[in-house]
Parts: sequence; C-alpha cells; structure tokens
Amino acid sequence: MRMRRLIGAYRRALGAVVLCGVIGLAAPSAVARDSYPPLEVLISSSETILGQPIAYPEGPAKLTAAIVTMQPGQSTGPHIHNAPLFGYMLEGELTVNYGVDGTRTYRQGDSLIEAFQTVHDGTNTGAGLARVLVVFAGAEGTKNTVTGD
Repeated sequence: MRMRRLIGAYRRALGAVVLCGVIGLAAPSAVARDSYPPLEVLISSSETILGQPIAYPEGPAKLTAAIVTMQPGQSTGPHIHNAPLFGYMLEGELTVNYGVDGTRTYRQGDSLIEAFQTVHDGTNTGAGLARVLVVFAGAEGTKNTVTGD
C-alpha cells in the first residue's frame, strides 16, 4: 500500500513538471534569449578626437586596460600614442593640449578616442584627483605610449 502511494505521488509530481514545461513553452518569454543585454554606449567612432581615422598597429593584437591617476596640477608631459586609445573619465578634470589642434577639457563621465600619433600633453586642471580608464587596442611589440624621455 505504501509503495502505491509513493508511485502515485511520483506520477503526480512528474505530471506537474511536464505540465509546467508545456505551459512554459506556450507562454511568451519575459527575457528574449537571442538579444544582447541592454547597453549604454559611451562612444562609437571610426575617428579620434581630432578627426583622424583609427589605424591599428601591425602585429598580433594586444589589448591593455589601465587607470591613469594624476594629482592636481600634474602633467603627463608631451607624448604620442602608437595604438588607438579609448578613454573614460572616472573622476576629476583633465585638459589636453593638442598644439595647433587646440585644447580640450574632459570631466567625469566624458568618453573619448584619443589623438593618434600626434604629440599632446594632458594636465589635471581640477581641484582633486583626475582618474582616467584607458584601453589601448595595440599590438605585441608596439609601445602604446611614447614619451619625450
């Protein structure tokens, strides 16, 4: 008798699982399985901040992500980038002098595709720290940044 009750309970549970599966197939999905999660695009461009076309260095690809932190008044010194660079201002204010192409000031929340193979110099012109998330799309054997040193 006990065995019959167990078998009956098993069949009812199995039936409930099958029924839920059928209902699940018939009901519309709340989350589309073939779509990408929502994105908040920060920037999308085929050009740098100066309108230069983005060009990748020769060689095996190498991505590098870093956070640059600068004290108030601190400068990067003149430098160039040999790899395309995405920047996102996490904190503070950074003013970049692009020489004949003028200056631009970036603040928290700003995104940019930095100048490529053009000498420029960034200075923290804010009252506090300036922190920039930078992502280089470089290549093995190619320096992302070259300074005057």
